[in-house]
Amino acid sequence: MTIELARELTVKKVAFIFPGQGSQYVGMGKSLYDHFSQVREVFAEADEALGYKLSSLCFEGPEAELNLTANTQPAILMVSVAAYRVLSAAINIEPAVLAGHSLGEYSALVAVGAFDLVDAVKAVQKRGQYMQEAVPEGQGGMVAVLGLERDKVEEICQKATSDGEIASPANFNCPGQLVISGQIPALKRAITLAQEMGARKAIMLPVSAPFHCPLMIPAGERLRHYLGSVPVKPLAYPIVTNVEAKENQEVSRVKDLLVEQVTHTVLWEDSVHCMIERGVDTFVEIGPGKVLSGLVKRISKSATVLNLEDIRTLDALEKQWKEVY
Repeated sequence: MTIELARELTVKKVAFIFPGQGSQYVGMGKSLYDHFSQVREVFAEADEALGYKLSSLCFEGPEAELNLTANTQPAILMVSVAAYRVLSAAINIEPAVLAGHSLGEYSALVAVGAFDLVDAVKAVQKRGQYMQEAVPEGQGGMVAVLGLERDKVEEICQKATSDGEIASPANFNCPGQLVISGQIPALKRAITLAQEMGARKAIMLPVSAPFHCPLMIPAGERLRHYLGSVPVKPLAYPIVTNVEAKENQEVSRVKDLLVEQVTHTVLWEDSVHCMIERGVDTFVEIGPGKVLSGLVKRISKSATVLNLEDIRTLDALEKQWKEVY
C-alpha cells in the first residue's frame, strides 16, 4: 500500500472519532511508523517535545510504564494524530464533524488545526499528571456498570454518596454501559446497589484515579492555568464536545470546555446521537484499538463503522471505502 493510491473523495456524512485512555497497547503505531515518513515525523516531534522516547515506550513498553496516565495520554494522542495524517494523505475524506472520547478530544483538536501537535502533546502530559495527582493513590477509582439504564445509575450515585464520600457518573458510553467515579467506599456501596438493582455486572476498573467527577476539580484548575498560554487556532471543522454533546467551532470556548471536561461526565452516547442527527452515517475511528467502534455500533446498528490504527486496517479501510462509496 502506497500513498500513490490516494484519490479524491468528498463525503459530507462522515465523522472522525478519536479514542481515549484505555485503548493503549504495547506495539501501537509501529507498523505505520515503519511504512510512513509523516508518522516518523509525528513521533520525533512528540519525543522532542516531552524530552524522552515516548515512541520507544509505545513500541516496546514496559506495559506498566505505558499505562501510567502521564504517559498514556500523550502516547494515544501521538498515535492517533499520526494515523490521522496517514489517512489524510491516502484518502481525501472530508468529515462533517469530529469528536473524541475524553483525551481523544485533544486529538480531534489537533486534526482540525486548533492545536499544534507539540502543544497538544505537552498539554495532555500535564493533564495526565494533574489528574493522577488530584486524589491520593488508592483513595479513588472507577466502576463499570453493565446492564442498567442511565437513570438507574444516576440513582445509584445519589444513594452511594454519603459521609462526604462521593460517587458520580463519569461516562455514558452507550446503552447499558456506564461508568461511575468516586472514592473507594462510595464505589463499593455503588457496586452493591447496582447488583441489587439487577446490573449484569458492576466491577472496579484497573485505573488509579477517579476521572471525570468533582474530585478532579484541583486537576481542572491546574489545567486551566496551564492552557492559559497555549494558543488556539480556528477550527477547520466542528467538534462535538464531551461536555455538551453539541458542536463547537468557536475558538473562545475550546479551553473552557476542555477544563470542564476533567470534572464532567463524558456524554459519548449523546455525542454519537448528535452526529447522527447531523446526518452522519459513517464513523471512522482513528487511533489505537476499536473501543469507540464497538460503542457506536451499540448506539446505532445502522451506522457504518471503519477504523484505522495500523497498516492492516489502513488497507482494509481503503477496500471498505471502495465497497461503501
